[in-house]
Amino acid sequence: MKFNPITPEAIAAFAEIVGQEHMLLPAAAEDMLRYTHDETEDLRYEPEVVLKPANAAEISRIMQYCYENTIPVTPRGAGTGLSGGALAIHKGVILSTERLNQIIAIDERNLQAIVEPGVITQVFQEAVIERGLFYPPDPSSRGSCFLGGNLSESSGGPRAVKYGVTKDYVLNMEVVLPTGEVTWTGANVLKNATGYNLTQLMVGSEGTLGIITKIVFKLIPYPPQNLVMLVPFRSEEEACAAVSRIFMAGIVPSAMEFMEREAIEWTSRYLGLDVLMAADEQAHLLIELDGNDMDLLFKDAERVYEVLESFDVGEILVADTEKQKEDLWRLRRNVGHAVKSNSIYKEEDTVVPRAELPVLLRGVKEIGKKYNFKSVCYGHAGDGNLHINIVKGDMSDEDWNNKLPEGIKEIFRLCVELGGTISGEHGIGLVQRQYINIALNEVQLRLMRGIKELFDPRGILNPGKIF
Repeated sequence: MKFNPITPEAIAAFAEIVGQEHMLLPAAAEDMLRYTHDETEDLRYEPEVVLKPANAAEISRIMQYCYENTIPVTPRGAGTGLSGGALAIHKGVILSTERLNQIIAIDERNLQAIVEPGVITQVFQEAVIERGLFYPPDPSSRGSCFLGGNLSESSGGPRAVKYGVTKDYVLNMEVVLPTGEVTWTGANVLKNATGYNLTQLMVGSEGTLGIITKIVFKLIPYPPQNLVMLVPFRSEEEACAAVSRIFMAGIVPSAMEFMEREAIEWTSRYLGLDVLMAADEQAHLLIELDGNDMDLLFKDAERVYEVLESFDVGEILVADTEKQKEDLWRLRRNVGHAVKSNSIYKEEDTVVPRAELPVLLRGVKEIGKKYNFKSVCYGHAGDGNLHINIVKGDMSDEDWNNKLPEGIKEIFRLCVELGGTISGEHGIGLVQRQYINIALNEVQLRLMRGIKELFDPRGILNPGKIF
């Protein structure tokens, strides 16, 4: 697809729609800088203009103009993505949703909320907790990421193991299509068997089918009690194997996170936390139980202890203060930042059926030896979602650029052989698109490309992503 550059006439048209004060041009180099990248490696792409509309009507006018003039548009939330989805690789317009940041309504009678896409995830979570309600999805960047971006990637997070991911809480949404048309995708009801499920089609579409302008979420009652424990293992594979055994015992934790030794060492140094580990401890599980009754949680914890008796574990730490719980969660949520601060890296977002985690972890380490790369692994063990941070270290630039992609292909092929796929929550975006045919066959790809063409015949919305 050939796109047109942005002309002075286009700039004038955009200024009329959003106002000069809500538009950035490359001349504003410092202000523009943060829109040239997201959290994906060290990639940089400069758009021709950044637009910050205030509502669906302004977005509709922008899209109509860009569609008529074949100008590429890249939707952007907070820029915390890890697959390059918010990068303007074909220049054109970055359309930021940062001004659409209102919690419109919290409906306590129906356990629903209506929000705009630029609301920060943690801000929304805290607002509904004040009403005794709960929005469980909690990606690691929840303190800065936007809800619209969470929907676009179908983000997960630690509590997905018990509560599900973003898609499981979306009832309906208002969307601006590439043509500028505005539509709702469903209805504000828990059951809906009326036509195709456009809501779930839009969730996880990575900003390629439409721009989300309002979201209707379902909520659940907030569980006020929780218990957090850190369990050290003398074997990474045993730590992974323990996950399925805990579920088989009839226990469903609200979170079960895996961190290998180096993940904890790097992150504790990065945060300045003092985490004591015996010399022979190779991995940890961070386990959280939640509910309404602390006595019942302690009984579940006792059952977890019984399961762990058959594994080679060290001394289990049960957090006995809120500060200790917060520190343990800070440790887990900052692993990616710690690795990034140490070295150039690539993060792969693999997912397999959770019983296959030990096989996946062993395979990753064997592939690393074959291709001479080091990896730091951690992730959501409870749902089989393993994040593999591949560290450049002393690899040559030639090996990093030419041999490493072959190693990544082997990892992804292993995931698919184990019944998994190549992304659990980060999306395909730009950096994973070269691997998508490992996970999807030609029939699937043809259907998906056909959907994209139906929504966006001129291919202007987030071009160059996924396919």
